[in-house]
Amino acid sequence: MIDLGLNKNATRMLTGFIMGTVVMLCIMAGGIALLALLIFMLVVGSREYVKILNHKGFYPSLKVIYLTEAILATVVYFKRFDLVAITLTICAMCSFMWVLFRGRQPYIANVATTLLGMVYCGWFPLNLIFLRDLSCDRYDSGLGFVVMMFTAILLTDVGCYYVGTKFGKHKLAPVISPNKTVEGSLGGMFFAILGAVIIGLFIDFPWYMSMFAGIICTVFAQIGDLCESLIKRDAGVKDSGTSLPGHGGFLDRTDSFILTIPVMYYFCKCFVFQTQWQTTLINFVKGLFS
Repeated sequence: MIDLGLNKNATRMLTGFIMGTVVMLCIMAGGIALLALLIFMLVVGSREYVKILNHKGFYPSLKVIYLTEAILATVVYFKRFDLVAITLTICAMCSFMWVLFRGRQPYIANVATTLLGMVYCGWFPLNLIFLRDLSCDRYDSGLGFVVMMFTAILLTDVGCYYVGTKFGKHKLAPVISPNKTVEGSLGGMFFAILGAVIIGLFIDFPWYMSMFAGIICTVFAQIGDLCESLIKRDAGVKDSGTSLPGHGGFLDRTDSFILTIPVMYYFCKCFVFQTQWQTTLINFVKGLFS
């Protein structure tokens, strides 16, 4: 880890500020800038993931994961959603063949963790490009909803920490993450929903839909955090790496986003940028009373 000559809190704040600034600039720019940012994070995150699993005695193929991510990144960049299934299918077969010909135990675990790495470290985060590039007559792009998601997730972390520190008494998941509390979780949820509603006002998004989006973001952000904690605890490691001074590894800082990104994308795609569901719902309700 790089030694910046600062105390822990100052190092943490400086790293967070720099990382947040770079991420937001790339998201605002979109296109190749966002793709480059994601590729960098996928490469670093996948390497950390494999190292974590190595501690458990599993050996997922980093080469197969990288190959899959490279192909998926190309498919996503050119918006060829129709090629995702065949990409994952072929790469899943490659993982089986790699483990088979490499001949390293444990075979089943190595295949399974390779497949998990493809999806968890590759496919899920790449949905951010789909979300950013959404468009319809009312919204030129999905940028506003990306900002809403990031705001809700960041406020979830802040709310969970401060409310949990001051009022936390009941453990949320004592086996997985002993420091997390129910009170902290609810505090994070409150601030996330509030932040989503405020961003919704700026992008002319109905308050009730903003609330629902905030709930989605905070729930899956906390689940994603717990999932990464579970992986680390099962492998017997404290942090995913030391890439970010004061923060640990990339997976430690992005775990809240990994599950939230695809869920937010499908929410926006199905209920914001496409309105067929409204007609379907109205017709369904009418059918119940006809």
